[in-house]
Amino acid sequence: MAEPKTDSTRAFSEAWKRACSDPRPSVVYVPYGKFHLRDIAFEGPCKSNAIVVRIDGTLVAPSDYSVIGNAGNWIRFHKVDGVRISGGILDGQGTRLWSCKLAGKDCPVGTTWFCMQNLHIANSKNVVIDRLSSVNSQKFQIAITDSQNVKLQRVTVTAPGSSPNTDGIHVERSSLVWILNSTISTGDDCISMGPGARNVWIERVACGPGHGISIGSLGWKFQEPGVENITVKRVHLSDTTNGLRIKTWARPSLGFVSNVLFHHVVMDGVKNPILIDQHYCPGHGQNCPSKASGVRVSGIRYKSIRGTSSTQVAVRFDCSKSNPCTGITMHDVALTYLGKEAAVTCVNARGTSSGFVTPLVRWS
Repeated sequence: MAEPKTDSTRAFSEAWKRACSDPRPSVVYVPYGKFHLRDIAFEGPCKSNAIVVRIDGTLVAPSDYSVIGNAGNWIRFHKVDGVRISGGILDGQGTRLWSCKLAGKDCPVGTTWFCMQNLHIANSKNVVIDRLSSVNSQKFQIAITDSQNVKLQRVTVTAPGSSPNTDGIHVERSSLVWILNSTISTGDDCISMGPGARNVWIERVACGPGHGISIGSLGWKFQEPGVENITVKRVHLSDTTNGLRIKTWARPSLGFVSNVLFHHVVMDGVKNPILIDQHYCPGHGQNCPSKASGVRVSGIRYKSIRGTSSTQVAVRFDCSKSNPCTGITMHDVALTYLGKEAAVTCVNARGTSSGFVTPLVRWS
């Protein structure tokens, strides 16, 4: 339970209700200091489409992780239009939950696999998140779902590299999402894009530690919206377990990935710099599906990719036997391992190479 003497949940809820019910532009201001919040939902629609939530202080989650685990979310904006969240720190106090999970104990998992996040933007549009810091989320740090026209800029995400399931920014069933000029250090994907992520632009992002920038996992469900029109530019990945990754389950699905551009990416000591894995299974070989992935992967472009791999295989295309990857292009790609040319594995992938490309892919 949150400490009753410092629990500010009711005050935040009342301030939001006043701003939401006022047709005039409003500012909800959080001054310097620490404010303890239980799970809270800022519900719309509001009478105004110009509400600023300005945070100068730090919002602190309950130390008892079961509070958010049972609720499913910590801070949630739902059905809002024209909200700007500016500044501040969100402290998810996730350490105790991580310890519980790493010890193999019975821990809360929430209502969905990506819940228990510090901040969730759901069923909303025209939202700006600027200069916000998210630290030590219990699970995902920031999630954008079922929303349109959301811009995240100058965002900082921080959690230890050992923290489980702490994806930095997750986008799903949403369109027109910008992630700009941000720094992400976490224990899972720095940025992950799930089913239905469309028209996403990622630029000038530093990632590490973490699991890199990922599309997926996809294909767990048969009926699943595709991922398309994704641009990743001017990104720096350092000491991550993956670099640029597409991951799908080996099971039937109507999902797809198309029109993806990775451009001007620098990697330092990345374990799997370029990876398409259509046999994804994080269970270390236990209870993994064994059918061919139905997710169609096409139109993936790698341009001006530079850096070092921490493993010998720097490029791995492990595509579906029934739906080979098509339309992959590599232009000016230079990845090395211990100062020498790295290796490639390529299965069921079709594409072309141009410019200076090393290691050179032998398309199958």
